[in-house]
Amino acid sequence: MPRREKRRYLALNVQSEEPFIGRMVMHSIEVSVQRLFGEYEASQANLRLIEHLPQNNQLVIRCSHKTLERVRVAIASTIKINEKAAAIHIVGVSGTLKALLKKT
Repeated sequence: MPRREKRRYLALNVQSEEPFIGRMVMHSIEVSVQRLFGEYEASQANLRLIEHLPQNNQLVIRCSHKTLERVRVAIASTIKINEKAAAIHIVGVSGTLKALLKKT
């Protein structure tokens, strides 16, 4: 019987010139993962947007635990969202949403 995939949740703080939509940020991160590591690694990352908190400029995303370090590198290298300058900072990483919300 196959094992369930382990996941990691990342809390991100996004600073941008303009207001953003969570899907735009996710698209920028996905493009960055593809550019740095290729399509295969991008598919293995299994990135998903979990929650967008526009009042705090925060996002919660999910990825595979095996690709966590590559996703962190891709997030750090993302400098534009929708062709506008932006910076994305990782606030916390956890294996569960409950623990992540305690950290942030």
